Amino acid sequence: MLSQIRFAQAKNTIARWLLSVGDHALPVVARVPQALQRLPLQPLLNKVFASALRDGVFDVLEGRWIRLNLRDLNLSWCMTMRRGQLELAQNAPFEASISGNWREFLLLASRQEDPDTLFFRRRLSIEGDTEFGLEVKNLIDSLDPDELPPRLWQALVWLGEGAALDTRGLVAKPSA
Repeated sequence: MLSQIRFAQAKNTIARWLLSVGDHALPVVARVPQALQRLPLQPLLNKVFASALRDGVFDVLEGRWIRLNLRDLNLSWCMTMRRGQLELAQNAPFEASISGNWREFLLLASRQEDPDTLFFRRRLSIEGDTEFGLEVKNLIDSLDPDELPPRLWQALVWLGEGAALDTRGLVAKPSA
């Protein structure tokens, strides 16, 4: 039992450290030209979500653009689906925008926070065509974690748990 507690404490310490690294490294990465960011990101998204794309989960994006705005990183990506593939663009005529800080998107992706809670608490916001934005929010919520590569899902959950502890004030946030 004691070894399990120590393991959990070590795991939380490492997760907090990695989140702190993310807080400092992601703003630097966000400065990389988006054309260079897109090179690995777009194929990676299509590979990770290949099954969901085949199953029509992303059909709501067919020919429509959503903007994902990471406020704290001053970084936005526009995303659509064309010919069965996700496409990213720095700028596009988006119909709706979902905005929040990177940790809120991590909480959403890792399912550590209910999407509705994040929106009702205004930690995430939808602007523009609210109905379309809600469809995309529901799409994100409907993604099956079992379809993700297991190690990716484990990493998301692990980091998301650390972010959730920080959010709930159960651990001290690292000083800048």
